[in-house]
Amino acid sequence: MSDFDRNAQVWGAGRAQQTSAAELDQGLRSFMLGVYNNMTIGLAITGLMAIGISMLAIAGYSPSGKVTALTPLGDLLFRSQLRWVIMLAPLAFILFFSFKAESMSSSSARAMFFAFAAVMGVSMAAIFLVFTSESIARVFFITAASFAGLSLYGYTTKKSLSGIGSFLIMGLIGLVIASVVNLFLQSGPLGFVISVIGVLVFAGLTAWDTQRLKEMYLYSDLDSESAAKLSVNGALSLYLNFVNMFQMLLSLFGSKQE
Repeated sequence: MSDFDRNAQVWGAGRAQQTSAAELDQGLRSFMLGVYNNMTIGLAITGLMAIGISMLAIAGYSPSGKVTALTPLGDLLFRSQLRWVIMLAPLAFILFFSFKAESMSSSSARAMFFAFAAVMGVSMAAIFLVFTSESIARVFFITAASFAGLSLYGYTTKKSLSGIGSFLIMGLIGLVIASVVNLFLQSGPLGFVISVIGVLVFAGLTAWDTQRLKEMYLYSDLDSESAAKLSVNGALSLYLNFVNMFQMLLSLFGSKQE
């Protein structure tokens, strides 16, 4: 029997005097629903911002659907030096969120998460200059189906995924370093390898983060405010897994404009 199963038995015995199994199950479902609701709102904000900015930035298309001209706003966002600020702004939000997470209230953390999602949407608007809208939509639904299956696995499996957590984090660090290097090298083969490994890493992180959030709720004595903050932090983790997996799959299977 796995450590997860043994921990569950010990925990269940200790908590049985305080709450019923039905109450516990209801609380867990409410908590996870809050996580997914926050994540879904964040994804919706990102998608709407990306689509809205692309509509304002693109001035014309060819008959085949290729972008042929940008508006002054598009030139400012994607061809001037401002594009580097837009690319790095989401990272700045993440770093700020990491340093301030403990001192922020749950409502402030939620507002910060949604602001980050909006900035991410501005950054991701550039994909509409490279890939066809049809392939973007197709890859999005592939990502959504994959994410749902992986998260469901992480929630329902009795096998502890804690052992792969450190391996996945190491893989994530390696991906970040390789991606930064490839910004300068612009190597197609290296980009392909990064995308393939990235899909595997973020797929694993999706299942691992889901189980981690479930265990944190079950094994921690959280008050309502702490649970709300954990819900936002968990939504951010799953949101990042989804967005990064989408970008990696898009680079592999997206159809570029011709």
